[in-house]
Amino acid sequence: MTRIILLNKPFDLLCQFTDEGTGARTLAQCVDVPGVYPAGRLDRDSEGLVVLTDDGGLIARISQPRNKWPKTYCVQVEGVPTDEALAALRQGVTLKDGPTLPAEVRRIEEPSWLWPRTPPVRFRQSIPTSWIEIVLREGKNRQVRRMTAAVGFPTLRLIRRAVGDWTLDGLEPGQWREVSVGSIAAAPRPPTRRPPAGKPRRPG
Repeated sequence: MTRIILLNKPFDLLCQFTDEGTGARTLAQCVDVPGVYPAGRLDRDSEGLVVLTDDGGLIARISQPRNKWPKTYCVQVEGVPTDEALAALRQGVTLKDGPTLPAEVRRIEEPSWLWPRTPPVRFRQSIPTSWIEIVLREGKNRQVRRMTAAVGFPTLRLIRRAVGDWTLDGLEPGQWREVSVGSIAAAPRPPTRRPPAGKPRRPG
């Protein structure tokens, strides 16, 4: 039977189960379910939703760019993006490894569900910060950070809120819950309402 785990990955945690001798924190500190692997990666300095499963076909379906699964990010940036910058992100920007696909981008308020980050984000007091939401259907390395930097607004904090219909609603950093195979969907955007959440779990 396929197992699907939704984890809220904390900051400064490797999106893999082994530290390769570095002593870094890994998924093993959060998830104690044998045989599951992440469907795609989330950078060590990024936070939010990671989907883990023991179904190789599902991993490919979620992680391979040709399948265009939408992934939704809440992004704190340095400065207040102009309309021109947002338009450029929507149309696609050219990075060193090629152009990005068009993205859905909008300004948002600081999320009401936001948790404190440890350590806190470092920012310059003389420069304001703001939040945007970006929905991508591809997965270049550190793509969101490179996209916002390319239009002049560096990323300070990056949280993946949703993968398809699955969201991190109800999960604190380090918590996870299991969902059913019947919940698999690839809707173009996650629902705005909070879906029913199973009881979150903590490691140990």
